[in-house]
Formats: sequence, C-alpha cells, structure tokens
Amino acid sequence: MTDIFREVEEDVRRERYEQLWKEYGDYVIAGAAVVIIAVAAFQLWRVYDQRQRGNASVQFMNAEQLLDAGQTSAAQSAFARLEKEAPGGYASLAKFQEANAMLQAGNTGDAVIIYKQIAAGKDDILAPAARIHAGWALVDGAPKSEIQSLVGPLTDKANPWHGMAQDILAFADLRAGATADAIREYQALSADSTAPAPLRTRAGWIATFLKGGGARNYGTVPPPPAPPSASPSQPQGAAGGPSPK
Repeated sequence: MTDIFREVEEDVRRERYEQLWKEYGDYVIAGAAVVIIAVAAFQLWRVYDQRQRGNASVQFMNAEQLLDAGQTSAAQSAFARLEKEAPGGYASLAKFQEANAMLQAGNTGDAVIIYKQIAAGKDDILAPAARIHAGWALVDGAPKSEIQSLVGPLTDKANPWHGMAQDILAFADLRAGATADAIREYQALSADSTAPAPLRTRAGWIATFLKGGGARNYGTVPPPPAPPSASPSQPQGAAGGPSPK
C-alpha cells in the first residue's frame, strides 16, 4: 500500500511540475539568458576597460616625455586629449599635467584656473597638490590674501600638506617685505617634526640666512673691466711678441 501511495504522490508532483513549467518555463529560460548575457557583457567590459587603460597609460607616458623634453605645446595638447578620452584616473591626472604644461610654457593665468578647478574637487591627492602648485605659481606677484585663500585650508597641523603650505606663506611674507614674519615662520617650520625632513632643513637654512642679514640689499656688483684691445700694428695672436719672420 505504501508503494501505491508513493507512486500516486510522484504522479501528482510530476503533473504539477509540468503545469508550472508550461506556465513559467519561458520566464525561467529568459531569466537564465539574461544572466548569461550579463556575465558575458561584464567580461567584455573588463577586457575593453583594461585595453582602454593600457592605451591611456601609453599616451600619458608619451605626453610626459614631451613635457620633459620642453615641448610644452605638444604636451598640453596630448594631455587635453587624454582628459577628454581617458578613463577616470588618467583623465584627472591629465588635467593636472595640462596645467603643469601651461605653467612651464609661461601661461600662468590659464594654469592657475585649472589648478583651482582641481582644488575645488574631492580628490584627496590632486586637490591639495593643485593648491600647492597654484600657490607657488602666484606667490611672486599675488597679494598675501590670495595666497592665504589658496593654501590656507592645508595649514592645519593634522593635514599632511601643512608644511608645504606654510613654506609658501613664509615666502609670501618675504616677498612682501615682512622679513620678521618670514623668519618667525621659517623657524617654526624648521622645528615642526611633522613636516618633511628636507623641508625643515631648508627652512632652517633660510631662517639663519635672513637673521644674518642675507636679505639686505648691498647694491649691485659692477661688471669686470673689458680686456685691453690689441694694437692695430700688432698681428693677432702676437700682441707684445716678436713679429714672425
């Protein structure tokens, strides 16, 4: 009797499966097809993304070589293309290097515009680096207030860029003639154990130099006197010597 009931139960279960398959089989097949297509598309995208990144890497290196060779115009164009066409990381780096190429070519105004655009972003490395580059680009002529607005957000001791920012502000004071303020800032920087060691050493040297009056204007060094010209009666190369026979 148990076997009969089991056979009946299996028949009923089979009929239910057949009904369910007739009703929902197409959806199951379609769902499986979607999964297969999605997996294939993901694999294709990975291959495409790796290829794009590889191409961007080669183009970025070529643009860097142009910049190192002093071909700033060609480098700027190459970085501008990468900014538009390369994947995210390379595009951001290309924009930063485009500004560097402009600055190297003497186009400070446009370079600073790009630096400020990058500084307004959220990249933890490029944004503060852009502030530092813009600060040095402007420190020779811009007022201290403008330099402060650029690098001021980096001066907190907890910020890893604070030493570089303080270096720019100290130089801005020196350029403005506030030598006492510059000495104090360089001394503070030289004693800052959280600043990079080369920066501390250089700040100490500058502070010592300024305290010793190194920034004082002692006038100009006159040019050396011109060498005496040879007499017209003497042949060249034999001034004061015997005449050739």
